[in-house]
Amino acid sequence: MHGTARTAEGTGLSSEKGLAPFQKCGATIHKTREKGRVTKIDYRRVFGTEEQVEAALKESSCSRKINTSFVERHNGTDRNRCSRKVRKPYCFSKDWDVHRAATCFSMYSYNFCWAVRTLRRPDALPGPCTPAMSTGLIDHVWTIREWLSYPTC
Repeated sequence: MHGTARTAEGTGLSSEKGLAPFQKCGATIHKTREKGRVTKIDYRRVFGTEEQVEAALKESSCSRKINTSFVERHNGTDRNRCSRKVRKPYCFSKDWDVHRAATCFSMYSYNFCWAVRTLRRPDALPGPCTPAMSTGLIDHVWTIREWLSYPTC
């Protein structure tokens, strides 16, 4: 998607959404440790401007500091949903392309087809909500069939 959503008849995919400030910028965190304890935290902007980072933090309803909690939560969800990524797996990927395909399937089906209990719909109506719905990209929970049959171009 990367800021330009494609529209297909009847999919519920919003084409009017532009990129939000948090999608235009990014930063990293480097933690310095001594004897296993964090003694210093450095932030470094990776892309975007300092103003964009500040605007994204100001707009955020969750945090006012650069942090890794969302990435770590996503990684935990990814490990839970994709058995190839658990710590001591019974199944594993021998081929990088297969691993990447499994990751894409897990990630995109989660965002479009998996209703998350803690998310609320942006229209404030009751009912299930996926991560893609909460950002306004789609207007209903997609089925796997609907997601797989969506045209890519």
